[in-house]
Amino acid sequence: MNVRTARLLLVLGAFVAGLVLFSSVVFIVTGRSPAPIAMSSAVGGPFKLVDQNSQPITEQDLIGQPYLVFFGFTHCPDVCPTTLFEVSEILRSLGSDGDRVRALFVTVDPERDTPEKLKDYLSSFDPRLIAATGDDAAIKAVEKAYRVYAKKVPLDGGGYTMDHTAIVYLMDKEGRFVAPFNVKRRPDDAAADLRRYL
Repeated sequence: MNVRTARLLLVLGAFVAGLVLFSSVVFIVTGRSPAPIAMSSAVGGPFKLVDQNSQPITEQDLIGQPYLVFFGFTHCPDVCPTTLFEVSEILRSLGSDGDRVRALFVTVDPERDTPEKLKDYLSSFDPRLIAATGDDAAIKAVEKAYRVYAKKVPLDGGGYTMDHTAIVYLMDKEGRFVAPFNVKRRPDDAAADLRRYL
């Protein structure tokens, strides 16, 4: 280990020790842990798309309620419909609280996923789900904002499929990224988790 690395580790160790000491003092004096510090996230941000009813939609339309965001496409054979079904079940499990949560499905395949196609696709899921599309530049911008990987993959005999990130993003009422949201659990458990952000 060189001197520079040792010095860096020493400074980092001192910082962590100071942070632990500060938290301990706060806990001893007040009897509770310090409030979490809100930090700006590198996930999410402004977008301008079109919903399944051909109406403009931006991130501002979602602010005020916690919301889930999932990227996929209507020709997806398994992951996308399964995820949208799971999100639908969570919304159902929320009961009347389901109206206080939003869920947005953003296509990674704007070439085929027109508003009309998205509207037809969503008819199989909870009616509160919103879908969004746009031109290629708008979709690329929202993919970049959410750190989404998406790539067209040619198929034998013509046509193509899409390889893409399959994370459900949980955003808070202010539109800030909270964490990836686990939909692979009992809908009631996921609903109870989501209620914490209402």
